[in-house]
Amino acid sequence: MQLPDVWFVVIAVLWTGYFFLEGFDFGVGILTKLIGRSSKERGALISTIGPVWDGNEVWLITAAGATFAAFPDWYATMFSAFYLPTFMILVGLIVRGLALEYRAKRDDLRWKRNWDVILFWSSLVVPFLWGMLLANLVRGLPIGADGVYLGTLADLFNPYAVLGGLLTVVLFTFHGAVFAALKTDGAIRGRARDLAVKAGLITLALAAFFLVWTSVEFGAPASTPIAILGLAGLIAALEANRRAREGWAFVFSGVSVVAVTVTLFLALYPDVVPSTLTAQWSLTVDNAASGDYSLQIMTWIAGFATPLVLLYQGWTYWVFRQRIGAPPTPAPTPADRLPGQATTTEAGKEGRNHVSR
Repeated sequence: MQLPDVWFVVIAVLWTGYFFLEGFDFGVGILTKLIGRSSKERGALISTIGPVWDGNEVWLITAAGATFAAFPDWYATMFSAFYLPTFMILVGLIVRGLALEYRAKRDDLRWKRNWDVILFWSSLVVPFLWGMLLANLVRGLPIGADGVYLGTLADLFNPYAVLGGLLTVVLFTFHGAVFAALKTDGAIRGRARDLAVKAGLITLALAAFFLVWTSVEFGAPASTPIAILGLAGLIAALEANRRAREGWAFVFSGVSVVAVTVTLFLALYPDVVPSTLTAQWSLTVDNAASGDYSLQIMTWIAGFATPLVLLYQGWTYWVFRQRIGAPPTPAPTPADRLPGQATTTEAGKEGRNHVSR
C-alpha cells in the first residue's frame, strides 16, 4: 500500500470517528425538542454531551486539515463545489456551539428556550447537509479536466444525495437516543428508549434502501459485506434497546454508523471526486495526492500525535461516565413565567370557575 492509499484510509477513519462521536451529539440536540418536557430535562440532556461535544469536533478539524495537506486537489474541488452547503454547515456549527455554551449563562426561561430552538435546528440541519455532501461525493460531480465544478447548487439536491441526508438525520437521532438512554435516568431514560424504537425502525428502512442503492450502482465488492454489517448492527441495537441493555444498544448503533460511513468510502475508492462527465477527469487517490515527502512528514506526525489524542478522549469519557437525571420541575415562580403566563394555581382556579359557570 502506497502513502496516498494510507492517507485515504486515515481520512476515512477521521470522518468515521467524527460521525460516530458527533453523531450522538447531534442526536441529543435533536432529542431536546422530542423528549425534553421541561427546561430542566433539556438541560439534563445537554449535560450528557457537555464535557465531550467540543472534543468530538476535533475529529472534523483534523479530517479537513488532513485532506488539505494530503490531497490538496481533492480539498479544493470538494469545498469549491460544496461552497454554500459547507458555509451553512460552518454557521450551523458555530451557532450550535453558542447554544451549548450560552444556554446556562442566564437563569431566564425565554433565554433558554431561544437557545433550545437554535440547538435543535442546527443539530438537525448540519447532519442532513453532511449526509448529502458525502453521498454526492460517492455519486460523483460534474467536474472538468482542470478539476473545476461545472454544476449548480440544484445539482447537489439529487434523490440519492437527499436520501443520504435523511438517513444521516434519522441515524444520528437513533444513535443519540440510545446514548441518552445510556446516560440518563428516570423519565428521560424511558422516553429515550421509546423514541429509539421509532427512530430505529425508520433508520432501518432508509438504510436498507440507501445501502442497496449504493452497493448496486456505486459499490465495490468489499462494500457489500460492510453494508450488511450496518443493517445487522441496527437490528442488534433495536433488540438490545428492547431488553433495556443500553450499553450494548449504543455499541451496536455505533457499529451501524461506522459501517454506513465505511461503505461510502469503500464505494468512493480509488476515486476521491468521481467526474460524472468522463472518468478521465475524475480525481483519484494517485493524481490528487501531495508529494511523497509531504506525506512522509505527515505520517510521522500522525503516528506520534494520534495515540495521545485517543488516550485523552478515552479518559474524558471515562471520567464523565455517570448517568444524569433531571430533578423534579417545581411550580414556576412569577420571575420564571413568561409575560401573560398563568401559574398552575391560577389556571386551576380559572378552570374550576369555567366549569361552575
